[in-house]
Amino acid sequence: MTHSPPDERDPAALKTPLHGYRGERAEAAPALPAGLTITISREAGARGGTIARHAGGKLGWQVYPQDLLEYVTQNAAARQEVVDNLPPGASAWADECLDRLLKAEALSGHPSIVELARVVLYLGARGAAILVGRGAGCILPSRSTLNVRLVAPPEDRIAYMTQWLRLTDDEAADHVRRLDQRRSEFVQTHFYRDPADVPQYDLILNSSLLGEERCTELLVLAAQGKLAAMGAGAE
Repeated sequence: MTHSPPDERDPAALKTPLHGYRGERAEAAPALPAGLTITISREAGARGGTIARHAGGKLGWQVYPQDLLEYVTQNAAARQEVVDNLPPGASAWADECLDRLLKAEALSGHPSIVELARVVLYLGARGAAILVGRGAGCILPSRSTLNVRLVAPPEDRIAYMTQWLRLTDDEAADHVRRLDQRRSEFVQTHFYRDPADVPQYDLILNSSLLGEERCTELLVLAAQGKLAAMGAGAE
């Protein structure tokens, strides 16, 4: 038995999506995240923030140090500016990711942490950004994230803090110990991970062994390589 095509005047037919050679296709939603994001975890005094700035300059990407991430999370106007510049569908994507993290118990339900995670996901949806600290690497999907850890021997980190903050050796040693402990407790409490756990990172750089310039070069190369892999996977 043959069937006649639906009458174009039939309201039901008009509501039916058209497919195939003659049909009109709805415009495909943009793939999210729109690009790569670098997240940097760092030991105190390992110069993670400095290396992030250098890499951001070479890549032409926005860098969000810890204090800026906190500011955007807490300041309504700054957060709205981020929202206003999101690609289509990014808000819904961020909400879905956040819901999965909470259901998987990979994120604490503390309101301030939920809002932080939402901002990180917004930034990750746009891509082309470097996020320093605040557990960002625990929030964003691994496919579109280069998760990096900056380390250095304790004596070098103490010496760096001594010079940078003009502290005595004992004061610098105490500052490094307390800062490392505070950062570790933050990640363990709110993301249930140990920041010293090696397998979670794509790249670990020793800033004392390699120096800031070489660390920056390797970070940029790794980002370019992961971007190429993302592009190949999308084909």
